[in-house]
Parts: sequence; C-alpha cells; structure tokens
Amino acid sequence: MKTIRLAFVLLILGLGGLWLAADDILAVPLGFFSLRASLVYLTGILAIGAMSAGMILATRPVVVETRLGGLDKMYRLHKWLGIAALIFSVLHWGWAQVPKWLGPLGWFQRPARVPVAPETDPVLTLLRSLRGPAEGLGEWAFYAGVVLIALALIKRFPYRWFFKTHRLLAVVYLILAFHSVVLMKTAYWDEPVGMVSALLILAGSIAAVATLLGRVGSDRRAVG
Repeated sequence: MKTIRLAFVLLILGLGGLWLAADDILAVPLGFFSLRASLVYLTGILAIGAMSAGMILATRPVVVETRLGGLDKMYRLHKWLGIAALIFSVLHWGWAQVPKWLGPLGWFQRPARVPVAPETDPVLTLLRSLRGPAEGLGEWAFYAGVVLIALALIKRFPYRWFFKTHRLLAVVYLILAFHSVVLMKTAYWDEPVGMVSALLILAGSIAAVATLLGRVGSDRRAVG
C-alpha cells in the first residue's frame, strides 16, 4: 500500500511542482483573472496527468505491476487516479466556466484583452487555429468523462455494463488529450512540465488506442 501511495503522491506533487516552476504566478501582480488563468492550467495539467497515468495502468504493464506489488495494487492506484482526474477536471471546468457566468452579473471586471502578435511558427499557428474545436470538444468530453467515471465508482452498477461503458473512457481520453495539447500554455512546452506532460499524453494515447483495439493482455492469455 505504501508503494502505490508514494507513486500517487509523487505524480501529483511532481506535476504540481513542475507547473509552479514554469508558471509566472509568483512573478506577476496577483489579481483574480491572473490567478484564474494559472489555476485553469494547473488543474488541467493535473487532470490530464492523472488520467494519462490511469490509462497507462489500464493496459496492465507487467513491469509496473511488479513494482507496485501486484495487479490488485495496480488497480487500486488506477481507481485513485480516476478519482483524482475527476476532481481536478471538475475544478478545471469550474475555474474556466464559472467566472464567465458571474462576469455579466457584475461580480468581476474582466481586464481588457492584450493584443496577440501574429504567430510565425507553423505548429503554433496550427494549434491556435484549433482552439475553438478543442474547447468545444473538450467540454463535451468532460461531461461524458464525469458520467463514465461516476458509473465506474458506483458499486451497484452492473459489471456487464461497466465493462462496456468503461472502455468508452478511452475515446473520452483521446479527445481530452487533443484538448490539452491544443490549449496548453505555449511557454510550458519549453519547460519540464511540458515535456513530462507530452510524454504522459503520448503514452496515454497509445494505451487508449490499444484498449479500443482490444490489445490489452492479448499476448499474455492462457487456455483454461
């Protein structure tokens, strides 16, 4: 149990620490909207990081299973990561959406938008052009993910249905991975937090595709 607790804490605190080292939250005057922007990025990174790790564990990698102390321990960590992903996703959605609803009521004074210089990098230009679809798809994937993770945590939900619905999380994950890559703060990509996030998202995406293709454990089957 100590091993999976340590792995869980190291993942969350590690990603949080890397984000803090890359973000300017401590270097700029702190106002509501600057704080909101930073926390949107933080909760998003923690959410996709936890979901990526959970997706990787869903493929039951033998090396990780051995280091965590067995399949039961690995599944327990998978469950913790799912709960963490759910919590951070809700916080991410809340920081992104709630101020938009309260602004017209006069609760907040949105600062004037700073003009953005034209992007010259073709990759960043492409990512910027995809922001609209990434936001729209990400929001609907969030709603679907909340429902699917909630169903996975309800013990009375029939297993025969759980088996089918839980696999849909791989589709949700791929959409959220697209959302995360497109909307990640550009400055983060040159920092360790961006590099680690990219590796987690890449590995998680490979795991999601393997899950959808039914390749999980296909090379470790035995006839009984």
